[in-house]
Amino acid sequence: MRAYIVDVLRELKYNVLSAADPETALAMLKQHHRVDLLLTDVVMPSRNGRELAEAAKALRAHLRVLFMTGYSRNAVVHQGRLDEGVELLQKPISQAELATRVRDILDRDR
Repeated sequence: MRAYIVDVLRELKYNVLSAADPETALAMLKQHHRVDLLLTDVVMPSRNGRELAEAAKALRAHLRVLFMTGYSRNAVVHQGRLDEGVELLQKPISQAELATRVRDILDRDR
């Protein structure tokens, strides 16, 4: 899934950094000063997406976050994995949906 998303975003001319795990993602955020959006899965082995987003926002307060999951929005919110109102993509993700959601989030005023 990660390779698919990276390919789609690169085809759309975005500069993309790809990390295999949350720790690598945080290390990349420390090294790269121009990161506008974090796209993360909700469920991951070492940290969940919410924990990653909180740590990433501690490094970059204005970082935008887009979560993705194979679970329903109700399931991830009611299990406490995410808060109501967060940006969430449901898997499977189409190219068009990914392109639209990323552009919408990046174009919003901070």
